[in-house]
Amino acid sequence: MARRTPITVEHLWQMQRLGAPSLSPDGAQAVVALASYAMDDNRAESALWLLSTLGGAPRRLTQCGEKDGQPRFSPDGHQVGFVARREQQGKKDESPQFYLIPVDGGEARRVGEVATGVEAFRWCPDGKRIVFVSWVWPDLKGNKAQAQAMKAQRERKETGYATADALYRHWDHFVPQGRVPHLHVMDVASGRVRDLFEGTDLELGRAEPGSDCFDISPDGKRVVFAYDPAPDKRQDGRFALAELEIASGRVATVAQDLAWDLSSPRYAPDGEQLAFIASHQALTHTAPGQLAICRRGEAFEVVSGAWDHAVQAPLLWEDDAGALLLGAEERGRRHLWRFSLADRRAERVVSGGWVQAFDKTAGTLVTVADAADHPARATAHLPGQPPRRIEHFNDALMAQLALGRHEEISVTGAQGDAVQVWLFYPPDFDASKQYPLLQVIHGGPHTAVGDGFHYRWNNPVFAAAGHVVAVVNYHGSSSFGHAFLDSITHRWGELELQDIEAATTELLKRPYIDPRRVYATGGSYGGFMVAWMNAHVPAGRYAAYVCHAGCFDWVGMFADDAWAWHAKELGGWYWDDMARVHAQSPHAHAGSMATPTLVIHGALDYRVPDAQGLAYYNTLKALGVPARLLWYPDENHWILKPHNSRQWYREFFAWLGVHRLPDGNGRTRRAADAPAKAAGAAARPAPKLAGRPASKTASKAASKAASRPEIKPETKPALRATRKARA
Repeated sequence: MARRTPITVEHLWQMQRLGAPSLSPDGAQAVVALASYAMDDNRAESALWLLSTLGGAPRRLTQCGEKDGQPRFSPDGHQVGFVARREQQGKKDESPQFYLIPVDGGEARRVGEVATGVEAFRWCPDGKRIVFVSWVWPDLKGNKAQAQAMKAQRERKETGYATADALYRHWDHFVPQGRVPHLHVMDVASGRVRDLFEGTDLELGRAEPGSDCFDISPDGKRVVFAYDPAPDKRQDGRFALAELEIASGRVATVAQDLAWDLSSPRYAPDGEQLAFIASHQALTHTAPGQLAICRRGEAFEVVSGAWDHAVQAPLLWEDDAGALLLGAEERGRRHLWRFSLADRRAERVVSGGWVQAFDKTAGTLVTVADAADHPARATAHLPGQPPRRIEHFNDALMAQLALGRHEEISVTGAQGDAVQVWLFYPPDFDASKQYPLLQVIHGGPHTAVGDGFHYRWNNPVFAAAGHVVAVVNYHGSSSFGHAFLDSITHRWGELELQDIEAATTELLKRPYIDPRRVYATGGSYGGFMVAWMNAHVPAGRYAAYVCHAGCFDWVGMFADDAWAWHAKELGGWYWDDMARVHAQSPHAHAGSMATPTLVIHGALDYRVPDAQGLAYYNTLKALGVPARLLWYPDENHWILKPHNSRQWYREFFAWLGVHRLPDGNGRTRRAADAPAKAAGAAARPAPKLAGRPASKTASKAASKAASRPEIKPETKPALRATRKARA
């Protein structure tokens, strides 16, 4: 048998990546977008593929497009609609458009022309119309006026962005200047378009509105959608649900409670009930999404309150309207669940790994799921039959690759709680040898990492380079119940560090871990933790750190797109309680930093602006701490271009490779002289906060910090995971 090759970053970019499936009405076929990448060309393309649930071979459906996406079968099953930018009949799309292609083959055709673009769509049940999202100028009337405004926007010579809005950018892009997202209806035969919100103050959410934020009634006469009724739109807005009659344009609010945020509405098969996700934001900003039901003319009711899981979109009704399919995380995995409305009980339908997407029609269920040891795969689940793979796009490549084993262990962490740790071993792991320990700290903080395949932070690739990789789902992580998730609120860094240190201490007991080569790395909130550790863990515990897109200064972080959450997360606005904010900010304790650090950041990152990384790097240089900066002018919070990704991994491994502690006991002279307790104590340096007494170590560190010259805030707050997405 040929020897397998250890997995590398180059292999990651050879893998084809599956999108969400859409099933044909008879359940016989699923259509998916399949993305492919070319390292040589430094580019990506995606095409649509048909996958048979009955055993046939996959068939490529689109040939000419570069980035065909969001495919959906038409209600009659004869065509597939999708969104793309193409060149057709001598005209190149300047914005995404709606296309149709026959399932039996042929060329795709553009339907109509929407100057402001098509962002997302759903079919009306009759198959004659679609409802779609487009960003428009709210004061203009008619498609012609919108087209003229779009033309003027593209031709303008000014580059300045002017706004009076609170929400004006999101993750890596600015909200289209002067425009808001409206729902439109398009006649598929003629291409005629009508703005359903024209002449109203209505708009969809500005943070990437997609097809989950609205639904069409089974009779095709009404649309339900989530909207923010507040005049000032913010990232932390609390949404209500409204219903619009397509023919008359009449709008009525169907579910609203100022204490709750409502999202992802779905009509029941009879059209008389709505299911949606409700989060009790007045209780706490970390309140989980819960399943809620609203019957026509009645107040909504939360039905999953006793189930300590966060419900995630999309929701899908079973045909008998007695249950819904939904995704929810549990202990570092994401499963597909069936929630029964009669007994209010959830049962697992498909176990993760990480179930990324699903669809069900005519009794046939298709899931797309990955796991720690493989990229996403599509599987059909037919009644009375075992699950069956319906594609093998990456099997030949995976058969050539060596991935080490992985396991899930538990350590006793902060507050005496059991804390989950995932371990990844090198492919040829030998317990009689010694290996470096690599802590990979996840972002969020309210996310979880475990049994999933991550392209940007790929644990098998880290392990294949010769490391034992540890991933701690620290306090604050999702998938372990709300109390565990909410436990870090107003004291960021404290419990998380105790959990990470507990894992390091436990693993250092194992003879195959080299105490001279212990590293900690992380991105976003994980980057915040790395900077926090540099200030609070005595030098000599870790040989080096890697901080990617990390939060460094919570005052400077106010430049981020998520500033509306800061006071909720940290316990106060910086102008009201600077001591509390500084108690949780690495920059305020920079005088203790001594461990070599690689700092990585992208200029297009608006969740953690790049000034955070530059300030951290500059601070380390000023302190005389060995540091290296990797800065990308064309990347955002994530490194998405193939060549840049390869450079990222190479810099990452090179940095770790040249740093090790100078003696066998894992301590340097500075660590021995440090006034703090052993690193495992992980006490939080902070003034006494209400209800949380400060330790002696904390008071001493806070006094030391106060005696130092103030470090100017440079940037933005920690990656706060978006409310409805996996970070």
